[in-house]
Amino acid sequence: MSDLLPNQIDAQRRRGRAAASNPANRFDRLHTDQADDGWPREETDPPIRTTITVDGSRSILVRNRSPDVPFDRSINPYRGCEHGCIYCFARPTHAHLGFSPGLDFETKLMVKPNAGELLEKTLRKPGYAPQPIAIGTNTDPYQPIERQYRVMRQILEVLWAYRHPVQITTKGALIARDADLLGRMARLGLASVTISLTTLDNRLSRAMEPRAASPGKRIALIRDLAAHRVPVGVNLAPVIPGLTDHEVERMVEAGAKAGATHAGFINLRLPLEVGPLFRDWLEREYPDRAKRVMERVREMHGGKDYDPQWSKRLRGTGPHAEIITKRFQLAAKRHRLTGSKPQLRIDLFAPPARPGDQLSLGI
Repeated sequence: MSDLLPNQIDAQRRRGRAAASNPANRFDRLHTDQADDGWPREETDPPIRTTITVDGSRSILVRNRSPDVPFDRSINPYRGCEHGCIYCFARPTHAHLGFSPGLDFETKLMVKPNAGELLEKTLRKPGYAPQPIAIGTNTDPYQPIERQYRVMRQILEVLWAYRHPVQITTKGALIARDADLLGRMARLGLASVTISLTTLDNRLSRAMEPRAASPGKRIALIRDLAAHRVPVGVNLAPVIPGLTDHEVERMVEAGAKAGATHAGFINLRLPLEVGPLFRDWLEREYPDRAKRVMERVREMHGGKDYDPQWSKRLRGTGPHAEIITKRFQLAAKRHRLTGSKPQLRIDLFAPPARPGDQLSLGI
């Protein structure tokens, strides 16, 4: 039986998008449904376009206290993500903005154009203690609108001026623009990059992450960053049982051959609205595999679409999760890839002098 969400939007209107509908915002008491009244339409609805609004946040660092995440602070230059990955665990965060985690997440974006200025104010606060800043932990900092707004470039320029460490995760081709600056930072132990890889199958990638860089381009990014002497890793994220798990060894090998120094993986997780959106996508794109995929996902999460418990949510449990883990570990060992990112330096941090600053006596 079909598990399609209601209010499916015409395929031509949502061309190049992974989600097919806008499920109701879980915080709204009321929602609207589309209905066909039987009358012929005189005109067709226009294609869904990406809209961008300014995020008026007055702070830039997000603090993290999750015990299974290896960083304590991060920056999210954008809210929402035009890459449109159907499996994205960040989709539910769009509900906090009054939007739907469905098509709204892919098309109603928010940008922080003054991110560099906010970051500089934070780094100059008395008592600020540096630790690596993670970027790309929620939505992708190198999604297509970065070409216009260049928020990541201004962030990196501030971090370089302050000699502050950064670790970036992305699947966006635009990071190649910043390879020169990242190379300079990396030579001082201030930068590392992880490229997310989900599949080597172009058709599958286009269907589930329609506006992200192609698999081949992501492998080329690893090669380019490595050529600039940037420590770069490959993260298989997410591994989807019954759909992409057969590619684990090949993806690890492709990353290693391109110059990756470390590797990791995360199994598919489907929190809140992501579950029905992903099931809907499976029914549309891979109806012959949908039942098997969801059976394996639920077997890995205690019979549910998702188990949010710390230490379980990223890998899952059970026989299939254990098999994927073992296969990944063997592949990483075979290609001499470590499981951890390089240690970045914090001892070089030094706010640059500005006109009018009091000079040190030098004693």
